[in-house]
Amino acid sequence: MLSLSRATEVAQVLTEALPYIQRFAGRTIVVKYGGNAMTDEILKEGFARDIVLMQLVGMRPIVVHGGGPQIGDLLARLNIESKFIDGMRVTTEETMDVVEMVLGGLVNKDIVSLLNQAGGRAMGVTGKDGQFIRASRMTISRKSPELAVPEIIDIGHVGQVESIDTRIITMLTDNHVIPVVAPIGVGSKGESYNINADLVAGKLAEVLKAEKLMLLTNTTGVLDQQGQVVTGLVAEEVHALIADGTISGGMLPKVNCALSAVNSGVNSAHIIDGRVPHSVLLEIFTDQGVGTQILRKRH
Repeated sequence: MLSLSRATEVAQVLTEALPYIQRFAGRTIVVKYGGNAMTDEILKEGFARDIVLMQLVGMRPIVVHGGGPQIGDLLARLNIESKFIDGMRVTTEETMDVVEMVLGGLVNKDIVSLLNQAGGRAMGVTGKDGQFIRASRMTISRKSPELAVPEIIDIGHVGQVESIDTRIITMLTDNHVIPVVAPIGVGSKGESYNINADLVAGKLAEVLKAEKLMLLTNTTGVLDQQGQVVTGLVAEEVHALIADGTISGGMLPKVNCALSAVNSGVNSAHIIDGRVPHSVLLEIFTDQGVGTQILRKRH
């Protein structure tokens, strides 16, 4: 039984959350799930409860997941070498079979099960279901002093999003089902493509005109030159931080994904620390948050 002081504390937390619940009821929130939050058992359970609670108070959460480490593990067990170019997995037809098994099968069903065990109703889909994510082959171009024109590198079945048909997703959310999306797209000839999960989450948020895009990472967020987390940024401020080198390396693709989303009508994008228990709820229901918020416009 709760002590009176603890009960009062819980009541205080709930009343503080009320304005946020009212503001975001009925709104779509796309969450990219990955990193430690996807492998640590306590964090996994906390994440599932966060998503289910969001739905129970009237929000429309959509989960998009990655699965790079799990793909790497299975490839290693099958004695298939993992190759990366500019941080992207070279995906042969053989590798693509493994990607589909892991993302569309093992990982996706594990997340669906987690959400259902937490009291939600979740359903897993890949972009091939109903061909709702149409994709085309991504290539990388590299410049070098020896070549007159940039070298075009084919990295196999790695895709970029061409279009998203939102009907399957809205059918699920309209019926109070949490969609769990594996980032696999389908080409014009029915071929499968492995797509970066951040990109899929960002594009999905854009076409659904979501209230929020949330990208879970293994970092505390965007850091300034003093190593402090910066938040509440608008596009011009983000561009300035990129220009002066404050934002660089592995954070750049996530920030560009967040920028693209807010420039396309998403109200805010959040790069949050998935290593913090209940990071999703903390970012939505408190003023402090646990990462970097990028806004379409200053409120």
